[in-house]
Amino acid sequence: MSTLAYALFPTPLGFCGIAWNDRALTCVQLPEVDEAATRQRMARRFPELTEGQPLPFVQQAIAAITALLEGHPPEPRDLTHLPLDMEGVPPFHQRVYELTRRIPPGETLTYGDVAQRLGEPGAARAVGQALGANPFAPVVPCHRVLGAQTGTGGFSAHGGLQTKLKMLEIEGARFGGPGLFE
Repeated sequence: MSTLAYALFPTPLGFCGIAWNDRALTCVQLPEVDEAATRQRMARRFPELTEGQPLPFVQQAIAAITALLEGHPPEPRDLTHLPLDMEGVPPFHQRVYELTRRIPPGETLTYGDVAQRLGEPGAARAVGQALGANPFAPVVPCHRVLGAQTGTGGFSAHGGLQTKLKMLEIEGARFGGPGLFE
């Protein structure tokens, strides 16, 4: 199903982009360096579309994503209820995204953990490639997947690892001690 429109919305990290069709989200974009850069990226991805007024379910998605990025309980921080249109997403990537969506806020797995849980223990690199192509960040929370060797792994969003660490900090992520940043 094709995309109907897209919109930008402010978050504590900057302006995110979101696109949709009549039943699901087709893209969620973490912020670029500024609002104009996020708008340009969305326009490049959807050159045939213009910005539009979000449908009610998209407005609910925007509120949930914003609450996650603010990190203020009791706001909803789990985004598994948001509908995603996976048409055109390769089957392996779909499996990675479905599993990654189930990682609760504040928790992390390694790329190898995800591969193991998929029943493909040698596929850690393929998991990383799938997450690097994630068209739904942070709804598919690729920031919650870390490298076993480095403790962080990569992150393709603007700001790279700094953005990944900021998102984990907002969620209160913990590993290897009392806190991620202690």
